[in-house]
Amino acid sequence: MSDYGHDLLFGTFVTPAGQPPRHGVDMATASEAAGLDLVSFQDHPYQPSFLDTSTLITYVASQTERIAVSANVASLPLRPPLSLARGASTLDSLSRGRFRLGIGAGAFWDGIARMGDRRLSAGQGVDALAEGINVIRQAWEVDSLEPITSQGTYYRADSAARGPRPFHPIPIWVGAYKPRMLDLTGRLADGWLPTMEYVEGGLQGLAANNARIDDAAENAGRIPTEVRRLMNFMTVGMTATTQGLLNGPPEVWVQQIAGMALEYGLSAFIIGGDDPSIIARFGAEVAPAVRELVAQERGTTR
Repeated sequence: MSDYGHDLLFGTFVTPAGQPPRHGVDMATASEAAGLDLVSFQDHPYQPSFLDTSTLITYVASQTERIAVSANVASLPLRPPLSLARGASTLDSLSRGRFRLGIGAGAFWDGIARMGDRRLSAGQGVDALAEGINVIRQAWEVDSLEPITSQGTYYRADSAARGPRPFHPIPIWVGAYKPRMLDLTGRLADGWLPTMEYVEGGLQGLAANNARIDDAAENAGRIPTEVRRLMNFMTVGMTATTQGLLNGPPEVWVQQIAGMALEYGLSAFIIGGDDPSIIARFGAEVAPAVRELVAQERGTTR
């Protein structure tokens, strides 16, 4: 049994491609109405059919009252870290603590290059992300009297001012799959945010990924439980019969999600959120039952 000590979160991952402009907003309000904790959006600025994610989540935050918002995940190569940090803390302040920073090293380098940014190798992308996270964290440390300084290879700052102050400590969740990215997650991130369909080995691969993150955290002098384990599930369905992971009746979802929380320490479950009826049932029938079952198994029922 694994327990990384985080409260369970339930959310949606909205894909705006080919949808009417208000689709993301409608899915966000449906997610909030369902009692979910988070709504997140893909960030692919080189896709002209996608609304700009930073603008979209800002508007979503203005149209909702409680639910947290995040990119899933922000493409750092196209979002300079100091600008990203200032936008994040601004939205977090305006929404009174509802912003979460999902971030990635970049993929789809052809699209990134077409947007006019540099093309990096996979290894260079990891190094650039580490530098970017350093700049972002410095920007949020507003009580420090020292200016932001970064003499990195990819991101530089020369006595830049810190701020603005975020409403709350914004968590940084990293989308990671390969060994060096998992190591970075353990060293620098507040959470690991992959998609189950892309995790090597599927469920059986989670233990090895967790162990790698734990080792990296310990080697960096951190406590492994500081790193939340989140998971996207993009292929889901509520069907009468079980046809795989999160594809069956709600009671099967409950057993499967509770099992992943207890065995692998996952504490955030984010589903492909483009079907309002599934969103409603996820919030009403699945999330409360999972919380109750996990609390019973852990002996924390109040």
